Amino acid sequence: MVQLTRIYTKGGDKGSTSLGSGKRVKKHDLRVAAYGTVDEANAAIGVARLHVPGVDPTGDIDAMLNRIQNDLFDLGADLCQPEDPKDYPPLRVAEAQVERLEREIDRLNAELQPLKSFVLSGGTPAAAHLHLARTVTRRAERDITQLMEQEPVNPAALRYINRLSDLLFVMARFVNDKGAADVLWVPGKNR
Repeated sequence: MVQLTRIYTKGGDKGSTSLGSGKRVKKHDLRVAAYGTVDEANAAIGVARLHVPGVDPTGDIDAMLNRIQNDLFDLGADLCQPEDPKDYPPLRVAEAQVERLEREIDRLNAELQPLKSFVLSGGTPAAAHLHLARTVTRRAERDITQLMEQEPVNPAALRYINRLSDLLFVMARFVNDKGAADVLWVPGKNR
């Protein structure tokens, strides 16, 4: 278990930080940017969870989001450890986590009204925040793919973040009265 006794270390005061391996890198390093954006997505999900109880009477969506927030810490740990240390195996996102997201997407999507247009972010506050979390998740995905062009990354990490953005989209529709309250794009409406 992680135990933090000091919140500030002053180690980053000159613009660098330590990866999980102990290697020092610039704070704008692609790896740091990737797990930083994952952390931002996690925070956006935390805000979305504040709005979910009113539109999720069963608590299923909130329970899923709770698991996802924990998974995103796993993903951050995965991304901050570029190589396998000799002393202990690193925490890596597992394919089972990706498969769980796929099952959740399929279960929720089966209850949604079919899409007839692209969906604008909006509807209920919960849906709007889930859409925001989805867009931050997509940015994390772009950061991870950029990192993958330079360094090895666990392939399950990319699959996880890709499925997560899909699940957040489906969840946003689900909390919009299963799609009935979706705000639809009307092409050329304001010409």
